[in-house]
Formats: sequence, structure tokens, C-alpha cells
Amino acid sequence: MDANQQTRANPFGMDADCRNCPALCETRERVVHGYGDVGADFLFVGEAPGERADRTGVPFTGDERGEALQHVLGQLGLNNSLPSDEDPELENAFVTYLTRCREPERPPTDEEVRTCEPYLNAEIRMINPEILVPVGQRALTEIATEYTTAPAEEFDAVEDHATTIRGRGFEIVPMADPRDASDDEREAFVDRFLALMDGDYRQTKGRRGR
Repeated sequence: MDANQQTRANPFGMDADCRNCPALCETRERVVHGYGDVGADFLFVGEAPGERADRTGVPFTGDERGEALQHVLGQLGLNNSLPSDEDPELENAFVTYLTRCREPERPPTDEEVRTCEPYLNAEIRMINPEILVPVGQRALTEIATEYTTAPAEEFDAVEDHATTIRGRGFEIVPMADPRDASDDEREAFVDRFLALMDGDYRQTKGRRGR
């Protein structure tokens, strides 16, 4: 699987007509694969596409949650466009989801997360980021399960918001749901992440720990 950085949208050419979850084929408008810079140091992972992301095909766009995250990325210097843009100009950042199809009436099932896991794993492997940012509790649980040695139930997206967790091969910086986060919580995340960006975060790769 080769990257095509001529486009930020689905740069790894993943199956845009995936039918691994037949029921979701009836509820989605499109498959929403990852978007952004394939050489990114920072990879942000949410739970599933919302209504507008399902329409645009770009993670974290078109709704309150997406605009809140894109605003944070702009404050970090990782987004060179307006938070409302549906094709954000991301640099050194990649955004994606645990699952790729929208079901408007419920969150993804565990089976759907497992079915989509190869897509996420491939993106992480190909990008090889320095820092993983699980956005919200579901993403934190799944990332912690895969990339830490501690039980996933020990981690809480609100309590661990803007902290640093030693992962297996990555540092993990949880983010509380940006739609629900307070201004103070968003500011704390920006401050913490800017400090990481100013530090020697590239020297952490490969360390093991909690």
C-alpha cells in the first residue's frame, strides 16, 4: 500500500466501497477513511463519522465536534485553513476514525470496531507517528488496549485529558470530546501539546511503559 500525498483524502487508497459491514452500507453515504499528512508526527483518532463527515468524506469536518478539533489544530499550527473548511490544509497531522461508516441511530458496535481495525492499523503503521491522540473515551479505550500494557479501564478521556501516557512505540495524549470540553480544557490541551512540540518528542519512539 503506497501513499499518495498528492491528495490529503484517503492518501493510502483504502477501499472506498468497503462492504464488510452490510448493514452500514445502507446507512452511510460514503466510507470515511483517514485524511491529512502521510508524514505526520501527530495522529488524531476519533470514534466514527458524524453526519457531515459522512457527507464530506473528511474526518472531523462540518459539525460542532469537527470544527472544535480543527480550531485546536489551527492553534497548534497544524491546520492552515478555517475550522469550518471541509478540506482542511493539515500539515504534520493526520485525522481518522476507529470505524469508517455512519450509523445515525447508535455508536459503533465492538464487532464494527474490530472489522475496521485493519484500516486504522495500516494508517498507523504507514504514518508511524510520534504521538497518538485518541479523541473521546471510545478511541482512548481502543488505543490503550492496543498500545499500552495497562488495562484499558484505567484510562479516562476526561481525567487523562492533556496528559501524556507512555505507550508501546508511541506517546499517547488523550483528548476529551472537543464538542463537550470547556474552554479551559481546550486551552489546557493546547498548552500541553505546544510544550510537547517544543520538546524532544521524537526521542520517545520505541520506549515502553504504561
